[in-house]
Amino acid sequence: MNSKPDLSHTIELAPAFHDLDPLDIVWHGHYVKYLELARCALLAKFNYDYPQMRESGYAWPIVDMRLKYVGMASFNQRLLVRAEITEWDNRLKIEYLISDASSGQAINRAYTIQVAYSIAEREMLYVCPAVLWERLGVEPT
Repeated sequence: MNSKPDLSHTIELAPAFHDLDPLDIVWHGHYVKYLELARCALLAKFNYDYPQMRESGYAWPIVDMRLKYVGMASFNQRLLVRAEITEWDNRLKIEYLISDASSGQAINRAYTIQVAYSIAEREMLYVCPAVLWERLGVEPT
């Protein structure tokens, strides 16, 4: 029986001083950067980060992103950013949870959706290419 691979990865980070707004909390726009750091670490786990995507002939632009702010982060607060691939058939959907490393309290929930774009044909694909499934170790559902 095949077991499902772990399609998640968690990074730890601490907001820097330059990430703060005038109220001394993390400016909302910097959460997108934190998602990107977690997404790159997750994709690197499968040897399919942006350079490997390009080498395989595909770009994967983000076509949809949603962030829900349920708490606040502050300077040097230890944060965990968990990214998990939840869809891979027609699009690549990654769901995120940003939480306080000490208490586990949720600070932000988000998702991104990426679609495959053939670089050679300059065309968006409506089914993910097999290279994604091979790298993730999954089958289309």
